[in-house]
Amino acid sequence: MSSPAVLAAKAALASIDLSSYDPEQSRLMDERCILVDENDTAIGAVDKKTCHLMENINKGLLHRAFSAFVFQPSDGKLLLQQRATEKITFPDMWTNTCCSHPLDDFAAEKVEEAQLGVRVAASRKLEHELGIPPAQTPIDGFQYLTRIHYLAPSDGMWGEHEVDYILFFTGDVDVTPNLNEIRDHKYVSKEELQAMFDDPSNSFTPWFKLIARDFLFGWWDELHKRKGADGKVVAQSLAGIVDGSKVIKMT
Repeated sequence: MSSPAVLAAKAALASIDLSSYDPEQSRLMDERCILVDENDTAIGAVDKKTCHLMENINKGLLHRAFSAFVFQPSDGKLLLQQRATEKITFPDMWTNTCCSHPLDDFAAEKVEEAQLGVRVAASRKLEHELGIPPAQTPIDGFQYLTRIHYLAPSDGMWGEHEVDYILFFTGDVDVTPNLNEIRDHKYVSKEELQAMFDDPSNSFTPWFKLIARDFLFGWWDELHKRKGADGKVVAQSLAGIVDGSKVIKMT
């Protein structure tokens, strides 16, 4: 029997007119995401617009994504971004450093061995969204932790339904924001992030809230506990902290 995700992929519709949205964000909706089943097995590809319509998500359509967390080595502070008002999904919300998708459009981003495809995509999107030079985010610098499967509506029309790879990275990076992607950014300590969560004037993306709720703060503590001899935090110190072989279903 075919899974709901497979059936939805075969029946996906994408008839929504994007002319009322920001032209650049509308153009990016033509990029092709990698469709997966509930076990993260690739089953095809379809454009972002189709992937993010609740009409299709409610039928089980599921795609691959990543959430990258960039920490300063010296003090372990996390780089946050606030999504631009122009974004079609989850505009103006605070979130982790970068969250996006490996694309079927690029052969290197479809490589599944050692999570190479999502690592390549993370480096590409850190440059696109935050202007961070790829030389500052080498592929082997990303520490894969685990994958989560979650579903979250954005509004009545749009939403997310992803198998999301969580990647940690430690490095000193130069940020030159793409203002069509992000409206603000800042480094925060664990305590400063908790204060942001406690402030009702702030809004956060649903995947970031889920990751923070179940994983982030504990892993952040471990990152500090496992500092190197030079006193700096190192993402690779978290290798093996969680079983990354299975997809974790989150609600």
